[in-house]
Amino acid sequence: MVSVRRVKQPSLSQLRAFAAVAEQLHFRDAAAAIGMSQPALSGAVSALEEALGVQLLERTTRKVLLSPAGERLAVRARAVLDAVSELMEEAEAAQAPFTGVLRLGVIPTVAPYLLPTVLGLVHERYPELDLQVHEEQTSSLLDGLAAGRLDLLLLAVPLGVPGVTELPLFDEDFVLVTPQGHPLAGRADIPREALKELNLLLLDEGHCLRDQALDICREAGRTEGAPVTTTAAGLSTLVQLVAGGLGVTLLPRTAVKVETARNAALFTGRFTKPAPTRQVALAMRTGAARQAEFEELAAALRGAMKRLPVRVVGTGP
Repeated sequence: MVSVRRVKQPSLSQLRAFAAVAEQLHFRDAAAAIGMSQPALSGAVSALEEALGVQLLERTTRKVLLSPAGERLAVRARAVLDAVSELMEEAEAAQAPFTGVLRLGVIPTVAPYLLPTVLGLVHERYPELDLQVHEEQTSSLLDGLAAGRLDLLLLAVPLGVPGVTELPLFDEDFVLVTPQGHPLAGRADIPREALKELNLLLLDEGHCLRDQALDICREAGRTEGAPVTTTAAGLSTLVQLVAGGLGVTLLPRTAVKVETARNAALFTGRFTKPAPTRQVALAMRTGAARQAEFEELAAALRGAMKRLPVRVVGTGP
């Protein structure tokens, strides 16, 4: 029966002592380099040799030489010590808030209008944060959050998804975008009931803004059979279809300046109070390790978004 020798696990202290001797080729100098007494260093190297079952050094009265095994293992020991050092540095960096990578998912009906504010805030206040932005529809963002592919979402709520915590940022009104000459163009007193019979243009299936617009129409008394034409994948195309006289659409106020300024044929009308609204929030996994960091970011974003045509929510998460 062949007996198998059990190799003891070397300690970091032993590896550190051996690496120092391998570099200095002198026990006294090696001990001074790592702040260890010479007897302790010699004992650590001997213990490492015993644990590994190989002779690492050739000791003479005048000098220290690496054995052939010692030369090979010195490279490995240094690699292990470097890896441990990198591990400790990474752990230390992880303890510092707003450092490292933050993968932010954003819906298309929010990204073009809020990202300038978000990116400006991060650049100014959190320069060590590596913000990576992913624009996707709500269902894809939620899948990414659950799978750990994304860390934080910026989107319209409520989501009503178990395991997801929402950090509300603001509420914003919807306006009615019409072509020039439309009876409701530019009016500031549009009743919701006007949505009952309008030729409404909406985004494609999958966009949460489409669902919100349909909910608003149903609340206004619009029947399921009323004409709804879905012809656009994005708000920019949608408003240009409105400008061409194909119908009207609902637009969140944060999008108005960007989407209507390019075409003089577009007019916006305001609804009578209470106007239809949507709420935008950050969303994270419930109990996320960076929860305190995300809550602080939400508070900072609320302050930065006071300049936008929105109603910022309370200061709490």
